[in-house]
Amino acid sequence: MIGDLRSELEGELADIESAGTFKTERAITSAQGPHVTIAGQGERTIVNLCANDYLGLANHPDVRAAARDALDRWGFGVASVRFICGTQQLHQELESAITGFLGTEATILYPSCFDANGGLFETLLGENDAVISDALNHASIIDGIRLCKAKRLRYANGDMAELEARLKEADGARRTLIVTDGVFSMDGYIADLPGICELAERYGALVMVDDSHGVGVLGAHGRGTPEHHGVTDRIDIVTGTLGKALGGGGGGYTSGRREIVDLLRQRSRPYLFSNSITPAVAAGSLRAIELLSSSTQLRDRLESNARLFRTLMADTGVEVLAGQHPIVPVMIGDEKRLAPITAAAFEEGLHVVGFSYPVVPLGTARIRTQVSAAHSEDDLRFAADVFTRFVAA
Repeated sequence: MIGDLRSELEGELADIESAGTFKTERAITSAQGPHVTIAGQGERTIVNLCANDYLGLANHPDVRAAARDALDRWGFGVASVRFICGTQQLHQELESAITGFLGTEATILYPSCFDANGGLFETLLGENDAVISDALNHASIIDGIRLCKAKRLRYANGDMAELEARLKEADGARRTLIVTDGVFSMDGYIADLPGICELAERYGALVMVDDSHGVGVLGAHGRGTPEHHGVTDRIDIVTGTLGKALGGGGGGYTSGRREIVDLLRQRSRPYLFSNSITPAVAAGSLRAIELLSSSTQLRDRLESNARLFRTLMADTGVEVLAGQHPIVPVMIGDEKRLAPITAAAFEEGLHVVGFSYPVVPLGTARIRTQVSAAHSEDDLRFAADVFTRFVAA
């Protein structure tokens, strides 16, 4: 039965490799952090500039200790969806902590932010509603929107004039929801939330933000793009992840208006049909939020490192996308240049990953570097030197 299909798939994979967009994976043999060891490289430690560990909490001793303690007290897993027998007090404490940290009304946990986005639109929107999505929104938002029956509209990235045109097109809908990433992960661009909120209020729309790359990173206290822009109380729904700045263990959440969260708890399919996150992940994430709430030291260090790296890269002559986020995309363009550059960087001791089609449009291949609060100044200077030698050359 597999015979003809096997040949077809082999041909498709060969085409992907020929186009320079074939993706490979390196196995890390150490804990996640600013320096890692890679399988097949012996004990050689290299600088890691491609993790979402923005605050350096993935291997923080306090986070590890909280996870170990939870494993002993709460066990390995809850072996159930939450409404049956899978809610432990720990999960409720984490939801309360996220709510308090973000300044929202209520929070619901999911196995991932992909699931949070996958379970939102179908629950909230029907055939008499409209959803308006930024063109560069994350794949999880795109897939989640496909599951609902609402009228689907799209506007060019950050284009407020086009968003207003789509709002006029949605006139007459029972509910209209504007959806945007807080930070666009392939570019590091920050959404214009003030502009979006102003239009939403003018046209009676709701606003939803996926702030996976914003929480822990942006805002004076690390509360994300709503705090960064001063619009926290104007945002109706925030989705996010525990798998990036907040410890890196996995899991996601939807936070926002209480009635929306209450409805999700009753009707959202990824929540109703998926196990709770493990107690160790819940406890580690809770400790990460406590660390972030008690001091801005890590967030401030991250901001300083991102500013330094952008300054260093500006001096190299290598093209990077402008911005202030610690996502710093190094633009390559030609997909076929990616693999040789990342391989050469790896041999020099720099772990970076290339992004190409279909993750980004053809002809816009890039190396997405991500700065962490845990990087030293020497790490960042070393990385800039590597890019000077292998990209600018």
